[in-house]
Amino acid sequence: VQLVESGGGLVQAGGSLRLSCAASGNFFAIDPMGWYRQTPGKQRELVATISRHGITNYQDSVKGRFTISRDNAKDTVHLQMNSLSPEDTGTYLCYANVLRADWDPGSMAWGRGARVSVSS
Repeated sequence: VQLVESGGGLVQAGGSLRLSCAASGNFFAIDPMGWYRQTPGKQRELVATISRHGITNYQDSVKGRFTISRDNAKDTVHLQMNSLSPEDTGTYLCYANVLRADWDPGSMAWGRGARVSVSS
């Protein structure tokens, strides 16, 4: 399975960015799908996830500002990021738990990352 991210970039504090991640390959389903954030000197942290049934989960620091959504028909996940702050700066890694069958607990696949930089 290949995950390809798009979006990201440089924005001023208070601005918005949208990340997208498209999965390709042979699989039964992806559940869940989402984003982690990697910052130098810090552990990789979960930002947001969404199940194939649309159940979402967010890190506390992004609640009310970020919205995750997915298009199951296109195996794509999006992360709309509003009211960005410098603390949101980092590399955003798309991840997917890929199922080979309905009974399969799945295996993790990762994208290469999309850089987000927020200036103050």
